[in-house]
Amino acid sequence: MMTTIHLTKRRFQAALSSAALLLTLAVAGCATPPAPSATELPFDEAVLQATDALMAQTGGMGGFLSKRSVVLDPMIQAGTGQQNVATQTLQRRVADRMSTKHEAVEILPFQKDNLAKATYLLTGTLTRRPVGTASGPLKIQLALTDLRSGTVAAQSSGLARDQGVDYTPLVYDQDSPVLAQDRVVEGYVRTTATPAGQRADAYYLERLAIAPVITEAASLYNAARYQEALAQYNAAAAVPAGDQLRVLSGIYLSSVKLDRPADAEQAFAKIVDYGIRNKQLGVKFLFNPGSTVFWSDAKVSGPYGMWLQQIARLSTQAAVCLDVVGHTSRTGSEPVNDALSLQRANAIRQKLVAESAVLADRTRASGRGFRENIIGSGSDDAVDALDRRVEFKIVGCGA
Repeated sequence: MMTTIHLTKRRFQAALSSAALLLTLAVAGCATPPAPSATELPFDEAVLQATDALMAQTGGMGGFLSKRSVVLDPMIQAGTGQQNVATQTLQRRVADRMSTKHEAVEILPFQKDNLAKATYLLTGTLTRRPVGTASGPLKIQLALTDLRSGTVAAQSSGLARDQGVDYTPLVYDQDSPVLAQDRVVEGYVRTTATPAGQRADAYYLERLAIAPVITEAASLYNAARYQEALAQYNAAAAVPAGDQLRVLSGIYLSSVKLDRPADAEQAFAKIVDYGIRNKQLGVKFLFNPGSTVFWSDAKVSGPYGMWLQQIARLSTQAAVCLDVVGHTSRTGSEPVNDALSLQRANAIRQKLVAESAVLADRTRASGRGFRENIIGSGSDDAVDALDRRVEFKIVGCGA
C-alpha cells in the first residue's frame, strides 16, 4: 500500500512539474513567436522543429487539466494546391508529433461535425524553392487557427533539404485535367503563412464547412471508389460553397472513370466556365517530347479534342479574348524550350481557331519555356506534369 501511495505522489509531482512547464510555455506564447531556423535540416527533423515551434506558442494548448481538440485540413503543396506523397508525409509527421509529445492535444478526423467540436484548425504547406536561393529549397509552414474567432493562434515555419522527398501527386491530383489553384486554395495558403494574432483568410474560412466533404470525395477517388466519390462531389456542388475547381474536376474525373462521356463533357464545360469567370485556366495538355504532337497514349490525350471544343465554344459565347501561354518542363536549354513552348501554344491556338473562326482575332500565343515552372524537377513524368501545361488567360480585347 505504501509503495502505491509513494508512486502516486511521484506521478502527482511530475504532473505539477509538467503543468509548470506548460504554464511557462503559455506565457512564452504571448511573446514574439520563435524565429524560424535559417538552417536547412533533413526533412523529418525540420518537420519536428516546426511542429514544436508551433506548439510552443500555444502553451501546450490547454494548460494542465484540459485537452484541446484539433482538426487537420489536409496539407498541400503551395503553388499547385496538390496533395502528394510529401504533403501526406508532412501531415502525418506533424499529427504524430502533436499527439505523442503534446498530450493535451487531441487530433479529430476532418469531418463536418468535428469542425463544431474542435478548438483549432491545423493547416500546412510545402513550398519548393529553386536550389541556390536564400530561402532554401523547401519551406515548411504550419498554422493553428482558432475556429471560434477566426484568428491564427500560432504560426511556424522551417527549411528542409530536398533530398529524398517524394513529390509524386496522389491519384486525383495526377489525373486532374487542370491546375486546381483557385481562391479557396489560395486562401488556405495565405492562412498558413499568416502571423499569429492576425485573421485567417475569410474566403477560405467561409467555405470550410464543405471542405470535409471534398476531402472525403478525393479519398474515395484515390481508392478507386468512383461511384461514391461522384456522390460526394455532387453533394459539394449542390451548395454555393462548393463552387470550386476541386469539386468540378472531381465530377469530371469520376464521370470519366464511370464511363459516362456525356456527363464528363458537361463537367469539363463547367471547369472552363469557372476559368473564364475567374480569368485564368491552366490545362494539362501533354505533348510527345520535343514536339507539338499530343501524347501518344490515347488514355491520356484521348479527351483533348473534347477539351478544345469546350474551350472554343465557351470562349466564343462569352466573347472573351485569350492569351494562350505555353510552358515546358526544365529539360534542355532555355532557347530550345522557349521556342518549343511557343510552338505548342500556337498549335493549341490553331486548334481553337479551327473550332471557332472568330477566335482568330481574339487569341494570341506566347511561350514561357521553363521560366514559370511550378514544379521544376525536370523529371518529365507525373511529378512535373503541371510544368507542361497550357494556360488560357482572359485579357481585354483591346490589350
